[in-house]
Amino acid sequence: MSSEPGGGAGDPLNQLVAAIQASAHYRSVAEPLIRRLGARELANRRSLKEAIKATKNKLHQVAGAYLDEPRYDAWLIELRAAYAEGEEAAAQERRRAALRRVMARHASTRERLPILDQVYAETLAGIGPIRSVLDIACGLNPLALSWLPLAEDAEYVACDIYGDMMAFLGGYFALEAAHGRPGLRGLAETRDVIAAPPERHADLALILKAIPCLEQIDKSAGERLLRATRADHLLVSFPAHSLGGRQKGMLGAYEARFHDLMAQTGIGVRATITRHQFATELAFLISR
Repeated sequence: MSSEPGGGAGDPLNQLVAAIQASAHYRSVAEPLIRRLGARELANRRSLKEAIKATKNKLHQVAGAYLDEPRYDAWLIELRAAYAEGEEAAAQERRRAALRRVMARHASTRERLPILDQVYAETLAGIGPIRSVLDIACGLNPLALSWLPLAEDAEYVACDIYGDMMAFLGGYFALEAAHGRPGLRGLAETRDVIAAPPERHADLALILKAIPCLEQIDKSAGERLLRATRADHLLVSFPAHSLGGRQKGMLGAYEARFHDLMAQTGIGVRATITRHQFATELAFLISR
């Protein structure tokens, strides 16, 4: 079956979007992404019901499988309490502990917690202080900004497909600016980064473990995103194992995919690339 976007309430695509948004798991997903995936599934499925199921499956692959049941209001209350404790060393450590607890609710940042104290210190050594960051398909990673070598007045722009997550991160940025890093300028955008990649320039762009997820719904997503990203330095990473813990062959496959992307985009010819392997993540710093 097929559908043209922009029809009335009875239009199959509008019905599909309404059905997806009625789900608690996907109601806050960026509507342009739902429409893009939904239109494709409607063209390839025999019924609206099949297209709705297939669209939900794609959304689960790209994002839903990674996030525990979100409790954004409760998490923000917990962070507010931690940030209100003051600036003494012990208070700052309790603040970091609270941030770690929230980051543990998303699979991507949970996997990074064991290496959090070393991953940015090692990969970003020598390029700070960083004045602007673009965190693409960010998940809860912006909560780790105090681990980055940022300038006091840094701008941090985060984007992902979940509107409620971006609202939560906006609240976090406000907390950080009020109590932790007074010069911080933080912005969280709801965005389908495949169809509408960010256009702004940054000192550093983070594309952390996002390319394999995005390429599940669009095989050209990694190449297009890397071509579109405007930054002096890009930190691109891949998971060392699957969500189920499988490791066999993954590092080799992802490293090969990264080098394919460098060749396809031509970035590898014009940049210095530094490889960093950690227990849970394979990272490449691209400096141009």
